[in-house]
Amino acid sequence: MADLIAQGMNSHQRWRRTLPRGQTIVLGRTAGAWAVPWDDQISRRHAEVCWQDGRLKVHRLPTARNPLFVRGKTLDDFELKSRECFVAGQTTFTVTDDAVSVSIQMDTPVEERAFRAHELQEVPFRDADRRLEILSRLPDVITGATTDSELFIQLGNMLLAGIPQAEAVAVVAMEPGKQQGEGVEILYWDRRLTPDRGFQPSQRLIQKAIKSQQSVSHIWEGGEASWRPGMTAPEKLDWAFCTPVRGESSAGWGLYVTGRFDRSAGATPSQTDPRDLRTDLKFTELVASLLSSLRQVRLLQRRQAVLSQFFSPAVLGTLDSEDADRLLAPRETEVTVLFCDLRGFSRESDRAASDLMGLLERVGKALGVMTHHILDHGGVIADFQGDAALGFWGWPIAQPDTIKRACQAALGIRTQFEAAARRTGHTLTGFRMGIGIATGRAVAGKIGTSDQAKVGVFGPVVNLASRLEGMTKILQTPILLDEATAQLARQQVPPDLARFRRVARVKPYGLDSALTVTELLPSATEFPDLTDAHLKSYEAALDALLAGKWTEAYDLLHKIPPEDRVKDFLTVFIAQHNRVPPPDWKGVISLATKS
Repeated sequence: MADLIAQGMNSHQRWRRTLPRGQTIVLGRTAGAWAVPWDDQISRRHAEVCWQDGRLKVHRLPTARNPLFVRGKTLDDFELKSRECFVAGQTTFTVTDDAVSVSIQMDTPVEERAFRAHELQEVPFRDADRRLEILSRLPDVITGATTDSELFIQLGNMLLAGIPQAEAVAVVAMEPGKQQGEGVEILYWDRRLTPDRGFQPSQRLIQKAIKSQQSVSHIWEGGEASWRPGMTAPEKLDWAFCTPVRGESSAGWGLYVTGRFDRSAGATPSQTDPRDLRTDLKFTELVASLLSSLRQVRLLQRRQAVLSQFFSPAVLGTLDSEDADRLLAPRETEVTVLFCDLRGFSRESDRAASDLMGLLERVGKALGVMTHHILDHGGVIADFQGDAALGFWGWPIAQPDTIKRACQAALGIRTQFEAAARRTGHTLTGFRMGIGIATGRAVAGKIGTSDQAKVGVFGPVVNLASRLEGMTKILQTPILLDEATAQLARQQVPPDLARFRRVARVKPYGLDSALTVTELLPSATEFPDLTDAHLKSYEAALDALLAGKWTEAYDLLHKIPPEDRVKDFLTVFIAQHNRVPPPDWKGVISLATKS
């Protein structure tokens, strides 16, 4: 068995994948699991590789714009042995057939230490900015890891990027009931380099960590007492630790990390102090928590056939009484789509550098607010895209008041976030949200098997809802509706629940058609800052703007309270044109960006 390692210019731009014997694999920028999306010098389909008879056969495809380099020469066809490499663009591809074994004969450590979770929570991160940047890719890991093997690759990359002194990482498992010296399995492993000997994680260390359910470290070399300037690194590694992956879904699993201490000329004794492993252990605990959470979600999805993850109790009741397979089958229907995105994650990341677990929990609570209101008003959860939630109404059962339900859910989300913003120290303080709601035809249905499935909704209306959410940033309003939704909402939703304000007629960036976007507002009782008279003045200003009467529109906009940020969009637009419409004015404002 052999692996191919792709390594880009940055530490996180890498993967390690097992080469199927005798099977031709295509490498390129968009080549599925074998893609290298970080390198724009690599073509979409750049080269073919095949591992056979102990050699990697490589062929440059005619579609490749740039050459392949082997030992400084450009070649189109060549073969490589283990531990040899070739370069395409700015990425190095290395083939290796290194063995992996579990050793129970490793030397007795100089120091062994177990760490309780609360001990590590109190340890401040070193190099917090870089680790936060690595953790900011969590949404990509969540959405991109559709299988355990892909998840292991992504988490291994995060560990190597987040722990600079780590030489190798592994996902390990111990069978329950096994004794010392047996029962440890390597589910996945990766290393930064390819030395002459195979990877040998310590079975003793792994078993101790998993049985005790605590992170355990072993120090073999490099403690403060043995450190001296100019010291040469020994052949074996200096340290290793294993962090258990807690939870029912990953029982007996652990994350194993091993490496060497820094013995460079500028290193100090404190950099070789075993206590410095605590910040790396804390980072690994966070990654282990992520792994456990993702697998727990997948376990629940299988157990509950994923239905309760997506449907409200009312819909589930209908499914219990009817043929679920027939009811959930994909079909084209009229739907109302709500796309809700979380704002403020980057800013809160900077503030929470010493409490990343707390930040992760807060993001989960924010997503929970979105899903709660969608499900509570009879909607379906279609997807999570990073820190955004996608819900819709109109499937699998008919709902004559889909737009009213969507508007109530959106206003509920807005109210809860705004209430949290006024409370110091609340879980949601510092976060905001943007919501786009659109109505139209789409294909909705269950995709997958009885054990594993997901609900999907596909069609231009989904993209439109996402675009509307992006426009909330430009127009400075929390919630926007498209024309079809706004027209029906004015009929379905009474004024004691919600009000509406046409904001502008715009041409979204990248789209050919213009549309009138409408703001969804709480009732006058719940939101007295804007009276019905203010809303009438704004819509009168918009009508004047569309008719080319820009001075009149400008004067009407100034009757609206200065605290209203939405009016700023039209006010600034008119001022930029000196209150005079262009000769070709047709009432449409073209947007220069998506958001």
